[in-house]
Parts: sequence; C-alpha cells; structure tokens
Amino acid sequence: MITAQNLTKTYSSQTVLNIDHLEIPKGQSFGLVGNNGAGKTTLFSLLLDLTQPSTGYIINNEVQVDQSEAWKPFTSAFIDETFLIGYLTPEEYFYFIGELRGRNKADVDALLSNYDDFFHGEILGQKKYLRDLSKGNQKKVGIVASFIGNPEVVILDEPFANLDPTTQIRLKAIIKDLAAKEGVTVLVSSHDLIHVTEVCERIVVLNKGEIVKDIKTSTQTLKELEAFFGG
Repeated sequence: MITAQNLTKTYSSQTVLNIDHLEIPKGQSFGLVGNNGAGKTTLFSLLLDLTQPSTGYIINNEVQVDQSEAWKPFTSAFIDETFLIGYLTPEEYFYFIGELRGRNKADVDALLSNYDDFFHGEILGQKKYLRDLSKGNQKKVGIVASFIGNPEVVILDEPFANLDPTTQIRLKAIIKDLAAKEGVTVLVSSHDLIHVTEVCERIVVLNKGEIVKDIKTSTQTLKELEAFFGG
C-alpha cells in the first residue's frame, strides 16, 4: 500500500530523515514512535505532500505523492489543530469536509451517529466555534473528520494527547476496528508507548531520522520499547 524508497529530508546541512526502504501493507495498523526530533512528523508531512523530499519518494497505492494528487481521495489525516477551521462549528466543519470528499449531509450525519460515545455530548449541538473548544475536543473533531469519505489510509499524529482516559480507551477501539474490520491502513504516531503497543500490530522506532527498530507487536513489545528508550 505505502512504500518509501531512498527517502531523505535535509534542512541546510542537517538530515532529519533518512529511510532506505519502508513498506506498510494495506490494512495494517502501523505505529511510529521516537523522541522529539526523531523525524516522525517529517515522515507524515512527506506522506501528505506537505513538504518535498530531498531525495527519494513515497508511493501510496501506486501513486507517487509528490508527483500526483491522485492519492488524496483515498487518504486522510489529522496532524494538529491547523487542519481545523476555527471560525466554523463542528457541524459546519464536518459538512465542509464531507463536501470535499463527495458526501452529502445525510452521509456525514450517518457517520457522526457512530461516534456519539466518542464525542461524549461535548461536540455536536453545542453552538461553539472550533476555536473555542478545548484542545481535547478539537482533537476529537479532527480525528472523526478524518474518517469521512471512507478513506483507505488514515494518518494520525499524537492522537491520544490531550484526551481524557475514557476517550483514549474509546479511540483505541476505533483504531483497532478501522484496521481489523474495515481494512483501513492506519498510521499512528505517539509518545505513549502503552497506547501504541495496544493498538498497532507493527511498530517502527525512529531515532535521529533513521529506523532503528521494526517490531511486530507482541506481549514483549512494551518491555522492549521501554528498555530501548530507558537505556
């Protein structure tokens, strides 16, 4: 589904990402972990054509992302609140994203009805602008908006940050279902090793822009990661 080949990103004389080869198959729940500055957000930015690679390329479902926009209809993401439109209400934002993805209001409403528990009565019908919501509630809106239009690839950067424990548990179930039941390729970046090992079947560790571990998740994965980062 996704292939990175000879991929580097260099700013001035500093190389912040250097990946020789990486493949992520369709339907995999893929976790990306690493300390600050490891290159996680840079990789996601390259996947979304938000920045250009210095060398190499990324293929998403046979489309080279920096050469064509044909990957956009089947790929969605929520990276941070800059993806939101602050002067819209959540409903207006959801319908706007729906229009971009060829979905009418009824389609969007049907999707939103599946996330009542996740919203916890704090998102819909509140007559608040997105800019006036808490960081956690903004994140809820961005995450669910990324599900509109039945994407085949969903990219989430630090999705568990700013969420309360109940919402984190609900989000983990949502991510698992997307990959296991719906065949969506889900890429999750997180500093929380516990959450990422619980929801991702595979975890890649980045350190100074390079892949240093590529792990199929097992009962020993959390200990292995804690040993790596604690060492």
